[in-house]
Amino acid sequence: MKTPWWFLHKTPLAFLLLPFSFLYFLGSRFVFLLRKIKPYKSRRPVVCIGNIFAGGVGKTPVVRMVAGFLDAPVVMRGYKKSLKTGGVGDEALMLAKSGLQVHVGDRKSNLILLNKQKNKIGPIVMDDGFQNPSIQKDLSIIVFDEKLGMGNGFLLPAGPLRETKTALKRANAILIIKSQQKVKRKIKIPKNIPVFYAYNELELPCSESDKLIAFAGIGYPKKFFSMLKNVVVTKSFPDHYQYTDKDLENLFNLAEQKNARLITTEKDWVRLPEYAKNQILYAKLITTIEDSFFVWLKEALNDNN
Repeated sequence: MKTPWWFLHKTPLAFLLLPFSFLYFLGSRFVFLLRKIKPYKSRRPVVCIGNIFAGGVGKTPVVRMVAGFLDAPVVMRGYKKSLKTGGVGDEALMLAKSGLQVHVGDRKSNLILLNKQKNKIGPIVMDDGFQNPSIQKDLSIIVFDEKLGMGNGFLLPAGPLRETKTALKRANAILIIKSQQKVKRKIKIPKNIPVFYAYNELELPCSESDKLIAFAGIGYPKKFFSMLKNVVVTKSFPDHYQYTDKDLENLFNLAEQKNARLITTEKDWVRLPEYAKNQILYAKLITTIEDSFFVWLKEALNDNN
């Protein structure tokens, strides 16, 4: 599905949905407390990269950076698995493509398997799972996009938040991906939690003078479009969208009409069939995290040992 337009604004519809947000809150708290009864404690340190904002914050590149720095395997659920992504999901495929060891499926089961490797003692990175206390985390790092902030501040479905803002007290650190544009949204963070910053840039496989038709099926495609130059047409699809042959035929026809090249995100590109990958460019998102974060990460892991 496409990200609801009211997630970023306090519209009348968002207020109408607040009773459902209250029910969501009650249900999620019940599940949270139930899962907390007997949590699994991993032998190896678990570093959770999570969020309280429902998608679109740019968490996957952060997971890639942290797992690469720690030389750690990644456990993840593997959202929207399909045959086009080898049955593991686009995010998992992206991480594996970077040379990381990725374990998809039930996170707890994969942690148990990794803990059985007697000669391995290093940390394990868990993609998402901040809302699941059935697994004890040694460190929880919450990712925000500065431009999206906390959206309209409401819980699902009235807003984009999975939990109330008080959930940030459970975090060990906050990582904010800076926006290149001026932002009005403020992220209120508890004073005792360290805050670090990351920066995004696109690695383009073409000349800046090339005319482009950009398409994306991600949480907030406008973020991707705004980072490109010389774009003549943009096309948005639902998050994790599985492109059909008809969709691609329409895109190829449009590119021919406009005498432009097709470009998409890396996450979208891995979901494309092979014949389309050869004809469609993708812009790789490069995330750079400030050095002080890695200093903190190393010290925090040492303190927990």
